[in-house]
Amino acid sequence: MPTDHPPHSRSPEEERAERTVAMHTDARFLELKRRLLVFVFPMSVAFFAWYLLYVLMSAYARDLMSTVLFGTVNVALVFGVLQFVSTFGIAVLYSRYAGRRLDALADSLREELHGQEPVPAGRTAPEDSERSA
Repeated sequence: MPTDHPPHSRSPEEERAERTVAMHTDARFLELKRRLLVFVFPMSVAFFAWYLLYVLMSAYARDLMSTVLFGTVNVALVFGVLQFVSTFGIAVLYSRYAGRRLDALADSLREELHGQEPVPAGRTAPEDSERSA
């Protein structure tokens, strides 16, 4: 005599895990990853090349790097400071890029994944308001 078992009810954690796995093949998620790589890969290569130039010049072009520009400031010091400037510049560029090309799509995917109602642009979710208070 067959025994009918009630359908297995999934916990909210199991449902969220399934939605998360499914999200990895969603076209919008793949587009978000593509947009991120379009910025991150070239910037990473450019910054690494710039840093490698600084290191190689410090090691093999000592005469050039020790050239005094004014006072006690030489080319090596300017290159070193420009490393910090370029790091902050890339951070600013990424922030602008993310605001234009990533944030809205990421927010909508996250809200869908967590089963929340979308929050209009420029407004914070209720839990964000509570945290900041």
